[in-house]
Amino acid sequence: MFLGTHTPRLDDKGRLFLPAKFRDELAGGLVVTKGQERCLFVFPMTEFSRVAEQLRAAPMTHKAARAYSRVFFASAHDEVPDRQGRITIPAHLREYAGLDRDCVVIGASTRVEIWDRQAWDNYLAESEEAFAEVEEEVLPGIF
Repeated sequence: MFLGTHTPRLDDKGRLFLPAKFRDELAGGLVVTKGQERCLFVFPMTEFSRVAEQLRAAPMTHKAARAYSRVFFASAHDEVPDRQGRITIPAHLREYAGLDRDCVVIGASTRVEIWDRQAWDNYLAESEEAFAEVEEEVLPGIF
């Protein structure tokens, strides 16, 4: 399970050091693709395969599922981190997420997300108050 918030920087070649606590689970290979809210999703290969299977199970007649699958798979980039725990973020994904230098890498349970630092700060500013004020069960039976 991926947890926590980390603040690595992109180097001039578009490489990013993965947080040390995430490296073991991602060492065998990973997939980076476009995520929601203009962040990037990073999946271990096994989790990417599980998500891909769910998308394949959606009916081809469902327009939204076709559209999501196209973007999700067409933008996907697979690789194995180097010995120092770095991955290269392709230019098209850096552009999509607005990544320049300062990044935020968060653990999001079964995946990792990579955010532009300012975009993450803006997201938190908008979302934390709503999170703190939740009065109804978001997930039945949790609280």
